[in-house]
Amino acid sequence: MTNIQKSPSLLFCIIMDAIGYLSFAIPGVGEFSDVVWAPISAIIFAKTFGGAKGVFGGIFNFVEEIMPGMDIIPSFTIMWFLAQKSGAGKRSQIIPVKAK
Repeated sequence: MTNIQKSPSLLFCIIMDAIGYLSFAIPGVGEFSDVVWAPISAIIFAKTFGGAKGVFGGIFNFVEEIMPGMDIIPSFTIMWFLAQKSGAGKRSQIIPVKAK
């Protein structure tokens, strides 16, 4: 059996980035919420993307979320695009069908 790793949807990644942006919604509370959200987000990131890229991305995501003012970086969405680009060669080829 082939072990196929399913990639997350773009919508999921946008929602995860939006949750990170929510810390800006409540003035004064934002940086405290980042202390709570950063490790949660990093774990979700690593599990979502898996492998070495997921771990490296999770560490980057943690640092990005914990640093003041860096929440603007859409790390989940960026990784989704990178995963699509790197996985493009692994997709099955399109086989042309002759018309009758």
